[in-house]
Amino acid sequence: MSGRSALTCQRAEFSLPSDEHYLNCAYMGPLPLAAQQAGIEGIRSKGTPMRTRPQDFFTQSNEARALFARLIHADDPARVAIIPSVSYGIATVARNIRCSSGDRIVIAAEQFPSNVHMWRRLARETGAEIRAVAAPQMWPRGEHWSASILEAITDRTRLVALPFVHWTDGTRFDLEAIGERAREVGAAFVIDGTQSIGAMPFDVTRIGADAVICAAYKWLLGPYSLGFAWYGPRFDDGVPLEETWLGRERSEDFQRLVEYTDNYQPGATRYDMGERSNFQLMPIAIASMKLLHEWDAARIQDYCDVLCEGLIAHAVARGYTIEPRAWRGAHMFGMRVPSHLELDTLQRSLLQARVHVSLRGTALRIAANVYNDAEDVAALQALL
Repeated sequence: MSGRSALTCQRAEFSLPSDEHYLNCAYMGPLPLAAQQAGIEGIRSKGTPMRTRPQDFFTQSNEARALFARLIHADDPARVAIIPSVSYGIATVARNIRCSSGDRIVIAAEQFPSNVHMWRRLARETGAEIRAVAAPQMWPRGEHWSASILEAITDRTRLVALPFVHWTDGTRFDLEAIGERAREVGAAFVIDGTQSIGAMPFDVTRIGADAVICAAYKWLLGPYSLGFAWYGPRFDDGVPLEETWLGRERSEDFQRLVEYTDNYQPGATRYDMGERSNFQLMPIAIASMKLLHEWDAARIQDYCDVLCEGLIAHAVARGYTIEPRAWRGAHMFGMRVPSHLELDTLQRSLLQARVHVSLRGTALRIAANVYNDAEDVAALQALL
């Protein structure tokens, strides 16, 4: 734990039922009580709109940008855009990437669809080639998968789009090495951080990404239909998907909004979604990210490591296959069942015991967080 103070169980900060064992944050993160209260207050604020001042359209948004920037160790919050979804952030990148016939787009096979469909469209429209690197049939998967992705990146590569950990089983990619290779060939490097940011330490500078895109409703413990995207210098002069009035210079002066300007606000604000100043959802995201900073991603990883250590040893001893710790997150990992077991049968037994996990691909995906305790893990372990 490198001298870090140990994080204790934070279940009291949530409203999860005591008889439910929710090991499924990778599906949807529960709102902390503080975030629920912030959302209620946000809804009530719409009942008295005269109290919403023009500056309020900017203050909450800028606070959220700063909180997200700190989560990924980015220096400039102005590089953070407020988006409704990962697909929106990915589409923004695609609009500002030049590809032509014979160019290559490198992704990992079986990525989450939001980080695939836009690249397929871009390939169809430009004649570029999608190179989806298949998962290896050897262990550790993360090491061999990363090596195969590095081999797939050539001088023809224009874009590399990956997650930090694979959404089906938590397999971790060597983003630092892949980012370095992308820079060598001049390819844009785009990361979907939805299944990692908030629960895993993430340093955008060290990784060398050009764009980092993250939905809020999973490990950021935030609301649905809200997310954040960090855009590096490659996108400083890009074209947004929407021409929002909030993204223009002098938009703070409501009286002069009819004095139209073609100049954008500095940084990535031009890429914000329309009506980004959501007075109901933004307070929820802010409250949850404040808690994440208090808990700290490294401490969350430590907590999940200790919590799941016995479970993993128990499962491996009974024939389940799990990626070695160096090549997965502590917060999310896949168990591949022994050949004599059927995933569907196991899933039904888990649901009957009120143990909530997910089936993704060929893996039983376990996604623990700070609200989980030994009873949650014991309930799962008893059914393996």
